[in-house]
Amino acid sequence: MRRTRRVYRGRVLGLGIYEGVVDGRRSRREIIEHPGAAAVVAPDGEGRILMVRQHRYPAGDVLEIPAGTLERGEDPRACAFRELEEETGYRARRMTRLVSFYPSIGYNTEVIHCFLASGVERASGQRLDPDERITVRRMRPGRILSMIRTGRIMDSKTICAMQAYAPR
Repeated sequence: MRRTRRVYRGRVLGLGIYEGVVDGRRSRREIIEHPGAAAVVAPDGEGRILMVRQHRYPAGDVLEIPAGTLERGEDPRACAFRELEEETGYRARRMTRLVSFYPSIGYNTEVIHCFLASGVERASGQRLDPDERITVRRMRPGRILSMIRTGRIMDSKTICAMQAYAPR
């Protein structure tokens, strides 16, 4: 399959028409084009995970791990370092890959790369975009996993990253 036409190109995502032959059958799909994202499980020195609460339309206020969209040509690990510091004001010495996944395979090119931060320390204040309103919470991993099981946390990157982190 290859993109035959771009229908829309916005600041963060695009929409393309993809056509091709799969198993001898012609296919045509509308695909959301997204550059990908990085997300971070960041335990502090007390073993609490840094979480952020922010408004995410259409869901409303959401509790999730720090994350953000990759800039053009940006390495996912570099994005993880950047987003952790921008959203929380904490800095990590190291990022170790946990898992990468497609949050909406079948109609979306986005891949989310999840990392485990280590050597996490308070560095500065948050550096938020003008439209971001983020509060930082420090939570025990067991509490986060409980909130996932009960449906209080439904964010896919948080669920995937915490499930990959939990066995550690």
